[in-house]
Amino acid sequence: MERSRSNGGEHVNNAYDSTLDEPPHYEEASRAVRPSVVSAFGHDTLDRVPNIDFYRNAGSVSGHRAVRPSLQELHEVFQKVRISVPDTVADDGEGSSGTPYDPDLESAVPIDKGGVKFGWIRGVLVRCMLNIWGVMLFIRLSWIFGHAGWGESGLLCCHLKTDILSFSVCVCVCVAGLGIVVIVLSCVVTTITGLSMSAICTNGVVRGGGAYYLISRSLGPEFGGSIGLIFAFANAVAVSMYVVGFAETVVDLLKDNDVLMVDEINDIRIVGCITVVLLLGISVAGMEWEAKAQIVLLIILLVAIVNVIVGTFIPVTESKKATGIFNYNSKIFLENFTPDFRHGETFFSVFAIFFPAATGILAGANISGDLRDPQAAIPKGTLLAILITGVTYLGIALCVSATVVRDATGNINDTVTPGVPCTGPSIAACELGYNFSSCAETECEFGLINNVQVMTLVSGFGPLIIAGTFSATLSSALASLVSAPKVFQALCQDNIYKILHFFAKGYGKNNEPIRGYILTFIISVAFILVGDLDTIAPIISNFFLASYALINFSCFHASYAKSPGWRPAYKYYNMWLSLLGALLCCVVMFVINWWAALLTYGIEILLYIYVTVKKPDVNWGSSTQAVTFVSAVGNALSLSGVNDHVKNFRPQILALTGGARNRPALLDLAHSFSKNYGLCLTCEVFVGPRSEALEEMNSGMERNQLWLRKTKRKAFYAAVACDEFRQGAESLLQASGLGRMKPNTLMIGFKRNWRTAGTEGVQTYVGILHDAFDFEYGTLILRMDQGLDVSHLVEAEGQYENFSGIIKHLLTFIKYCTGFRVALCAPPTPQVAKMNEKLLEASAQFKKKQPKGTIDVWWLFDDGGLTLLLPYILTTRKKWKDSKLRIFIAGQPGRSDLDKQEMKSLLQKFRINCTDINVIDDIHIPPRADRKLDDMIEPFRLHEESKDSAPWKITDEELSTFEEKTNLQIRLNELLQENSKSANLIVVSMPIARKGVSDFLYMAWLDILTKDLPPTLLIRGNHKSVLTFYS
Repeated sequence: MERSRSNGGEHVNNAYDSTLDEPPHYEEASRAVRPSVVSAFGHDTLDRVPNIDFYRNAGSVSGHRAVRPSLQELHEVFQKVRISVPDTVADDGEGSSGTPYDPDLESAVPIDKGGVKFGWIRGVLVRCMLNIWGVMLFIRLSWIFGHAGWGESGLLCCHLKTDILSFSVCVCVCVAGLGIVVIVLSCVVTTITGLSMSAICTNGVVRGGGAYYLISRSLGPEFGGSIGLIFAFANAVAVSMYVVGFAETVVDLLKDNDVLMVDEINDIRIVGCITVVLLLGISVAGMEWEAKAQIVLLIILLVAIVNVIVGTFIPVTESKKATGIFNYNSKIFLENFTPDFRHGETFFSVFAIFFPAATGILAGANISGDLRDPQAAIPKGTLLAILITGVTYLGIALCVSATVVRDATGNINDTVTPGVPCTGPSIAACELGYNFSSCAETECEFGLINNVQVMTLVSGFGPLIIAGTFSATLSSALASLVSAPKVFQALCQDNIYKILHFFAKGYGKNNEPIRGYILTFIISVAFILVGDLDTIAPIISNFFLASYALINFSCFHASYAKSPGWRPAYKYYNMWLSLLGALLCCVVMFVINWWAALLTYGIEILLYIYVTVKKPDVNWGSSTQAVTFVSAVGNALSLSGVNDHVKNFRPQILALTGGARNRPALLDLAHSFSKNYGLCLTCEVFVGPRSEALEEMNSGMERNQLWLRKTKRKAFYAAVACDEFRQGAESLLQASGLGRMKPNTLMIGFKRNWRTAGTEGVQTYVGILHDAFDFEYGTLILRMDQGLDVSHLVEAEGQYENFSGIIKHLLTFIKYCTGFRVALCAPPTPQVAKMNEKLLEASAQFKKKQPKGTIDVWWLFDDGGLTLLLPYILTTRKKWKDSKLRIFIAGQPGRSDLDKQEMKSLLQKFRINCTDINVIDDIHIPPRADRKLDDMIEPFRLHEESKDSAPWKITDEELSTFEEKTNLQIRLNELLQENSKSANLIVVSMPIARKGVSDFLYMAWLDILTKDLPPTLLIRGNHKSVLTFYS
């Protein structure tokens, strides 16, 4: 409880020289003059002007960070001899939390190793456009608009709201076609996600890891770790999907030319594996080569797109007309206006087919570590890519809708013949001279709905479309092959999944994840060889959508928390729009495939639980922390407006344990009372010179709280520094807690050394009990025969840890030189070793499961029910479930049965079960003659014939006045020895420390009452009811 001096644990600040304690003397020659300070103030000063280097994280990859003087150094500057504050300090390889290399270096400036860094065009815009422009553009887009149409008449209602009024306007429009809705809705989802991502990535420096980095730093490692793994896996499998798409196109060409190598399936596997090997070679060669390949593929893709548009203006031949392709015609455009879903297709099924084409918006963000300025590049490149690709999809779709009919036979002889009716699905073709009426009876091979190669037929030069298809598939595969290892490497560097840390290592100037490339290669080849890609495709799409949903939710969550640290430079976002985007992503997941959506949620929840249980030792200042804090403040405020009620009483424990590790038995028992449902404070008072006490207290705050968290004690550590121990304890009793969440019960260990502690020590101890009663605290005193304090063992352990490294090296050297084995330290004497062993065993007594036995409750005085409530709470804990309650009460001779019945009735009303009720009707009998108490108090007696005038001593008059009280304690100990010697825990009503009773006499009462017993807990409530039998 009391720390009277500072030993070890000093807070060392490299920016401060505290070696001597003399009057101030500045050695200007030893200090570098800082021009910025001198020019600002006209003289040099220990203070520093604001500078970005002060805000860099510890563990910066730059190797150095600037250090500002601490407040203590400035405050005590004239107490020191030399002040020498370096401008920077070299990092020792540890982060601020003491953990090895922290990868979250938000403020660090990376070392320039000559690696390639991309701007927003090559790094983001090009990659996103290539990923979004997939094979969908050339193969499925015409099919989608054939089913959905490009327009549909309807009533469009717009709700307009201003700061003054709101109103709705409804107009008849004919531009909201289902085909357009498919593209626009996809763009809405991706645009909202892009806005959310822009806000997140401009709220601080962005490092490598893309979507994983953004989500983990916003929502924390639980969300980031779960989505990061499945996002990296999705990219790895996406490589195989894109490569198989490329291989199928190649095999179709081989089949058309009758040059198959084996058969279609095996040829796809062969071409796919060869393609992946080539792509892997490009990726491993470095980002520069990969970027050059992307530029070449982009040029091919742009030429293919232009080829389609140019082809719609070239006069068509008769053979093309037979396949349903004409030049621009308003009749065709109007005929394709309305939807015409066939073969069970619906709007949602068509949308599910198209949306995966829009899932490439993270291609640029995924290589965030390779961008020159990711904060500027990601928003600009991603949003512009969404705009360009969205307009491209819409433009080409409308061009095709205005030039191609839905059904055509492909027969140039199917022309309009006079007298033969021309009906069917393609009326516009009739007016253009072609009769495709047979398509109403039998399925035709050509037209928007029937032929997926419409783009090739429409284009000016068909082979360019095949080249564009190759470009689209290969560029998407290459982007995914780069993205998966980059994201996976960032995840592994954070060491959230320790088993995967092997893949964190990077190579070369760009820190290339070679191991990640190889793993991605293995996964993609495996799925090419044995994977059912048609089945896994919706799962991969849902994995991407889950990432988008969490990006949107991250933006909403951070905005909702209103943390002062949420200051994105990108202002064009809205928290509710981000929430809408997250919900839209979730809905789209079920639209694409409901079972894949459920599987995605299931995997994410399992990974979330795993990371939560493992509790990775990271602290990224997530919005989850901010929302938790806001909720805690809100709940505390709401509690403060509600009066306490006896039904909701909980023991809120303030335990004077000293350091969190000093009295484990006391802390464990206190924790058993509060568990996860009440407040438990483990408190320490530092006594001594203010400067030393404050320094030691500040250095121990984080260390003690960390120990509590690691040992799963749900408690808070609090400490105060005072000149006197009682003054510090009084401060804790008065000021601890917040609102209604404040302690109501003091728990303290019994002072075993009261006879040798001196007058001041005893007066302080009993004075704390008086203060607790004055402040209306319930009071608990725990006594264990072996003692509670293990601080000397903790201190020895700390010294061993501090010096063991040096000593081990020294002993190794001695052994090497002499050939003798040397013990690390001399063993303690057998007696001391045995005492320490018993003490350690006793200190862990309440940490382990209690054996079958009893908790004996001696409820002698009504204190409001706390003496009964606390042992009952113990029986509800898992560790104490085998301990049954036995109640002992004082009774009058001759009416024991009546007293027992009354207590039984009372317990039934309180709904507290016990195995036995014992009425002790012989408490009033004088105790056996024993001089133990007399021996205890003899050194503190003030006899009548004595000339000593010490006011704290026990006078003969006082002893005579409280003779019955004294005898009662002795008699109770005799009864406790007879009835409760084998109990797991004894709970006894504590005699009150009445003012006017000498402190030594009161300590003697407590000592004789609890002497030679199992663990004994003295309890005295504040005499306010904590039990009720009303509902």
